[in-house]
Amino acid sequence: MAAANVTDGRVFRAVSRHGTAWGRGISENVVWYVVRDCARRVELEHAAPHDLRRICAKLCHVNGGELEQIQFLLGHASVLTAERYLGCKQNLEEPVNDRFGCLFERKCLERC
Repeated sequence: MAAANVTDGRVFRAVSRHGTAWGRGISENVVWYVVRDCARRVELEHAAPHDLRRICAKLCHVNGGELEQIQFLLGHASVLTAERYLGCKQNLEEPVNDRFGCLFERKCLERC
């Protein structure tokens, strides 16, 4: 940000052919053009910005990202939306807290 002299506003901005930044951001069309151009370079026919967003979320999930973190990353109001987005469900039949074993049984509590 320092090299681009960006002190406030959006990081990505329109740039004139003279190399000077102008405006407060880029349009949705610019994002589409950039994604389409990059997709062509890697020989992908049908790639959209939303596809990249979904891929990012799925990569985060596969690499151990918590649903709540991914929900925050995507800006979803509900973790259920993030679940649908990822095509996964939380395992409510075997919740992680069931793995605590005897922690809450009387004989185990007496030993602690």
